[in-house]
Amino acid sequence: MRVFICEYVTSGGLRDKPLPEAALAEARLVRDALVMDLEDLPGISAVLAYDDRLPRPKHDAVPVRKGEDPWITWSGLAQECDVVWPIAPEAGGQHSRMVRLMREANARIIASASDTVTLLNSRLKTAKRLAEHGIPHVPTYPIDALPRGLDGDLVTRPDDGSGWASARAWPNRAALPRGAGLVVQPYVHGTFASLGVLAREDSVTLLAVHRLHISHLVGVFGFEGVTVGAIADEDGSLAALARDVVAAFPGLSGLLGIDVILTPQGPMVTEVHPRVTPAYAGLHASLGVNPLAFVPELIREGKPPAVPHLPRPTPVEVKLR
Repeated sequence: MRVFICEYVTSGGLRDKPLPEAALAEARLVRDALVMDLEDLPGISAVLAYDDRLPRPKHDAVPVRKGEDPWITWSGLAQECDVVWPIAPEAGGQHSRMVRLMREANARIIASASDTVTLLNSRLKTAKRLAEHGIPHVPTYPIDALPRGLDGDLVTRPDDGSGWASARAWPNRAALPRGAGLVVQPYVHGTFASLGVLAREDSVTLLAVHRLHISHLVGVFGFEGVTVGAIADEDGSLAALARDVVAAFPGLSGLLGIDVILTPQGPMVTEVHPRVTPAYAGLHASLGVNPLAFVPELIREGKPPAVPHLPRPTPVEVKLR
């Protein structure tokens, strides 16, 4: 079985643009970890496209050169392979576009439904859906429609996309910038964490809970890395939260990340990533089990094995800076 891993940054999505160092570091971590785990499974080989400014991977790989349209290259590889695994940033709708392209080219794809991915591109729509299902989350408002009484420490983020790269902190409402496409959230004090989840038709499994290392300097946030499997779900409440979130967004499938802030009052969801996140780079080592062994699309015939009772994860550091 040939599996095409189409990771946007390393696969040439930015071929005619500069390669951002931070995004490239994350992208290579995820791609290389997936390739290693895929080829640990019997009868499976990885196929890649790669930006030819990067070293050629030691696998079956097709270069994307200057001036070439990566989407055409990707579509061709998707048609040739047995399974496609698209991974792209949510910002700008890149992930949803890639999912749609791959579904047109290949019937077997490891991805959430494109409509679900599109909904999760918006922080406002995500917060609205969470509220409709009674799931605790960080309140989110358009910057030009703030409710009365919202003041104190606030955070602005683009409505489009995910992550902390463009998040900024402000001391009060009067200090907020003016800008279209921004949302405002109260600054919530707590532990930044992420739920690593495997969503299948027959089950939703919390694989591990990770501690996110988010820096905050002079109002600017940054994602420094993650300690995979650092937080125990002693009472099962985080596993229950993962099930509730997946139920609230029909179409979620595969390996996902659900970011939360752990507060004394309980966890609050901040965003949902319908794709593999950088924490995956430490997941196999943390669990002592290859998580891809339980992904249905990687099983040639029959049903995938049930996810066993997993051992308590061992903390594993994944540093990005």
